[in-house]
Amino acid sequence: MDRLRQRADFIAVANGLRMSGPAFVVQGRRRDDDGPVRVGFTVTKKVGNAPERNRIRRRLRELVKHVDGLSMRPHNDYVLVGRRAALSRDFAIMLDDLRSALDRIERRASKPN
Repeated sequence: MDRLRQRADFIAVANGLRMSGPAFVVQGRRRDDDGPVRVGFTVTKKVGNAPERNRIRRRLRELVKHVDGLSMRPHNDYVLVGRRAALSRDFAIMLDDLRSALDRIERRASKPN
């Protein structure tokens, strides 16, 4: 699994599908190449000061490490946008929220238009 680092990649994913949760928003987009899953993390300044934003980012990275490989599809980019609730929400609940959001994104992406 690779990381998204360039702004253009984040913007491209922002134009894709989106699922909201109490602790984070998951954005997803299918790519046309054969590369691995790429994940990006972002937390805006509105959420809190730098130590709080960094703690949220660390929790989101840990969530992605714990989610099973079947939830994140190959050839896809995902961005997790952290919210303030990620500071106090139970980790197990956040993990279930992430699995559910990824499943909903996959179902919406596979629906014919």
